[in-house]
Amino acid sequence: MIGASLGDRSGRGAGEARAPIAAPHLRQDPWWVLPLTVFVVFTAFIVYATWAAFQNAHYYVDPYLSPFYSPCVYARCLHPTFGPERGLPELAVPLIGIVSPAILILWGPGIFRLTCYYYRKAYYRSYFLDPPACAVGELRAGRYRGETAFPLVLQNLHRYLFYATLLYLPFLWSDVVHATRFGGSFGIGLGTLVILANTTALTFYSLSCHSARHLVGGGLDCFSRTAASRACHAAWKGASVLNARHMLFAWMSFFTVCSADLYVRLLASGVIHDVRLL
Repeated sequence: MIGASLGDRSGRGAGEARAPIAAPHLRQDPWWVLPLTVFVVFTAFIVYATWAAFQNAHYYVDPYLSPFYSPCVYARCLHPTFGPERGLPELAVPLIGIVSPAILILWGPGIFRLTCYYYRKAYYRSYFLDPPACAVGELRAGRYRGETAFPLVLQNLHRYLFYATLLYLPFLWSDVVHATRFGGSFGIGLGTLVILANTTALTFYSLSCHSARHLVGGGLDCFSRTAASRACHAAWKGASVLNARHMLFAWMSFFTVCSADLYVRLLASGVIHDVRLL
């Protein structure tokens, strides 16, 4: 009866095929604007980050260190992260200094972003057109395998890269503290706020990750059995609030990390001067 009534309202029988549509899609809105914008912005970021990483210069001006070079684990860094002046043992990785100390830094956060659930959707649509937008068919022909075959099956490494990325956050927050030290005394400059904004954005981006949400509560079947599980539930709810804004934090951190590097680079090269606020 349900099939018959549906057939009556649509003007065709329940067993009849849907009318063929000649057009590839029926969307009339400018659906292509978003994937094109993402393509342009992502490409610009990749080009800038690659250029900045291979510069191996203008990444430190007292007391600011570019996030692209933190932690700086080369003995001849402009400002080594490891050493007696930072209260840490000296660490020398000569091979890294042949090209740039940033090469060791960017691989972790870079691959973490590459395998991020939000970024996957963004660049699958913008670069691979797979699909370019909702209700718009992809250009790829053949059997759909999703992320079950090589190389896309490697996207599953994202949850493990999350743990590696967490190792960077203490160094970035240490840079925030160091950015308040002017000649041995406390102070705040515009660069301090730039470094702080970037570290905050990167922290929220990391903690809003789906992997962080799974880490604090995804392994439990019941949140009410013990006090520890109830504490995990509270942490899980907090992570869920952040997770709902993961796309926002992804874009914020995207721009703040480039802005922080650019600000330090312009200061170090003498193009601009820092504004002392306190």
